[in-house]
Parts: sequence; structure tokens; C-alpha cells
Amino acid sequence: MRKRFNSAVKTGKFYLRRKYIFHFILYLCKKIQKKHPIIMKKFIKGFRFTPSNYPAEVEEKIQKLRKQGYKLPPRKALRTPEQLEGIRESAKINTALLDYISANIHEGMSTEEIDNMVYDFTTSHGAIPAPLNYEGFPKSVCTSINDVVCHGIPSKSELLRSGDIINVDVSTIYKGYFSDASRMFMIGEVSPEMRKLVQVTKECLEIGIATAQPWKQLGDVGAAIQEHAEKNGYSVVRELCGHGVGMKFHEEPDVEHFGRRGTGMVIVPGMTFTIEPMINMGTFEIFIDETDGWTVCTDDGLPSAQWENMILITETGNEILTY
Repeated sequence: MRKRFNSAVKTGKFYLRRKYIFHFILYLCKKIQKKHPIIMKKFIKGFRFTPSNYPAEVEEKIQKLRKQGYKLPPRKALRTPEQLEGIRESAKINTALLDYISANIHEGMSTEEIDNMVYDFTTSHGAIPAPLNYEGFPKSVCTSINDVVCHGIPSKSELLRSGDIINVDVSTIYKGYFSDASRMFMIGEVSPEMRKLVQVTKECLEIGIATAQPWKQLGDVGAAIQEHAEKNGYSVVRELCGHGVGMKFHEEPDVEHFGRRGTGMVIVPGMTFTIEPMINMGTFEIFIDETDGWTVCTDDGLPSAQWENMILITETGNEILTY
């Protein structure tokens, strides 16, 4: 939990003096702005919201929205070209890893074998599995079968059987840059009901990505996903969400998969985040297995599915970085 304190109490008279200095500088800036607008434009770089290489049109749009009171992402959530280069390299490994899993996953194998595949592939490419030891998580990948919503821990005793659906969630750190994605796999003869759940969940992801456009709001994304899921008789998990990713494993913003249009943070070019709807066949209620403190299951024991992509918001739309 982040602690807050009153800086006025901590710094005493210095805080008051600093406050007056700030207002005096602001007064001078306004005076100079009126007489020498070109000089002032160069001087006030510190007040710029976006990184220096961002187009002026994006900066102007953000400043306008800020004055109107919209919720905006933190400045650090907007990626520089150098950061995007590193994130893309990490994303390439992450997607190649899921392709490798797709080609080798099969009935009868254990989820521990999937974990070994993930570790070996990732490290052979000079990267690190992000989940390994993250806040105590003991494995390199999350493997979530049937009624497990997410964060399933691989095990030697857990075997894939015909009729299972499984989500394999992989995350990669490469040269300090993070990427994240997951896919669903259907093992052997899967029932039509389970196949529909997997398909509709993928559609929810695709709808969410299509809705995540520059200058829209995150509530628009959540609402579009929720509408499609509920139209098909399913529910959306509330307690878990997508997230910013790139410089850290989990960053701002939280990307909820339910909500109301016209609410939430504004989606700004340069943001990178995941959309990863968790769709349940029954109720949206979940619980965490007390035996390991990680595995999230549906409360009613009915199946759940999830697909996850990581996207970059551009000036004209978005770019899928991982899949």
C-alpha cells in the first residue's frame, strides 16, 4: 500500500517559501508569454506532458483534455522510440514462445512439461520468464485449465486430458523490457459448449482491441467486451484486469473488461497495455485457492476462458505487439 503524507508538515517553512517561489515564477512566465511567445515556448519544456519527440498535435490534444478534467495516463506510460524498440524485441520472443507451445502442446503431457518448455525456450533466447519468482510465484508460466480462471501453477501431477481447455499465459523480460500474452488451447475432443466459450472469449478480445482507439476512453473498451460476453450468456470477471506493460511487468493503467462508455482514462498514443478478458460460462464470481494462494477459480465450478494480447496505441489506431 502506498503511503501518503503532508509535505507541509514535513518541510515546515521551506514548503511555504517554495510555494511562493513557484507562484512568482508562474507569474513571470505569463508575462513573458504575452510579450515573447516564441521564447516562452522553448522555456516551458518542463510543463510539457508528452516526451519531447511526440508530435505537437498530440501534446496540444492532451493539454486540451487536461484542462477539461479528463483522466490522463501518467507521462511515464507514454513510450519513447527507444523504449518501443526494446519492447518490440521482447514481444517477438514472447510471441515466438506461444507459437512453440502451440506446436507442441498435446494430450497426456503435464503442465510441468509446459513450464519446462517455457523456461528453456525463453532462456535460450537470452530472456527471462517474467512470472518466475514474481511476488513468490514459483513457476515460469501460468497454466489454467477448465474452471481455473488464471494464475494456475504448473504441476507434474496435472495432466492434459481430452476435453480440457487450457490457457497458457507467458510473459518475457528481454534486456529489461517486458511483454505479455496468452492463448487458449483445446485438447482432444472438446464439447461444443466449451468450444463456444473459447471462441466468444476470443471475439471479446478482438472487439476490445478494435475499440481501443486513440482519444477514446478505457470505459469504452470494457463496455464493448462486456456487451458481447453477456449477449452470449456469459459473464466477465470483475476482480482481474488488463494492465500497462513494457517497462515493468504491471504498470498503469488498469484495463477493466467491463464498464460504461465515456468513462475512465483517456487512451493516448504511445501507451502499451494488455487486453485480456476472462469470460466465465456461469457467474463472474471467483475465489483464490487457499492451498497455494495463487490459483483463481470460478466460484460455481463452471469453465472460464481467456485470451490476451499486448497492444501499442498509435496516432491512427493500434498495433498488436504480442498474440
